[in-house]
Amino acid sequence: MEAPVPFRPVTRPPRIRKAVAYVVRDGRLLVFRHRDTDVAVAGVQVPAGTIREGEDPADAVLREALEETGLAALKVVRALGTDDYDVRPGRYEVHERHYFQLTTVQPTEDEWLWFEAHDGLAEPTAFVCSWIPLHRAHVLAAGFGARIGAMSD
Repeated sequence: MEAPVPFRPVTRPPRIRKAVAYVVRDGRLLVFRHRDTDVAVAGVQVPAGTIREGEDPADAVLREALEETGLAALKVVRALGTDDYDVRPGRYEVHERHYFQLTTVQPTEDEWLWFEAHDGLAEPTAFVCSWIPLHRAHVLAAGFGARIGAMSD
């Protein structure tokens, strides 16, 4: 006779609130890749990050987009909804993603290098920012393209 399997309570992973920015201008989407990490590992991303305690998601998306791209002249066009994204097994957490469409009138190059400073708490991360045609957004990593279609509604 087999020994009984011990009971282990199932715990739910923590929910982490995130803000995701689709910065769109002239039919192109702002994306970035990590300069020092293989694209096969980190993928092509859009600006996104954790919403701080008590922070409004719309404020968080502007802050995160500035931190990750250096663009200060950003404006929220509209909220695109919220989805959950389970990041397991990479991390034991579920992201509650708040998606926003943003725009900017700030002039940019087609491609530029930006260093996210992490509030001075970690070594800066080098990002290569660029614009891709919006219809190519299917290349986004980690489910970041989930609300791209909501911009055409």
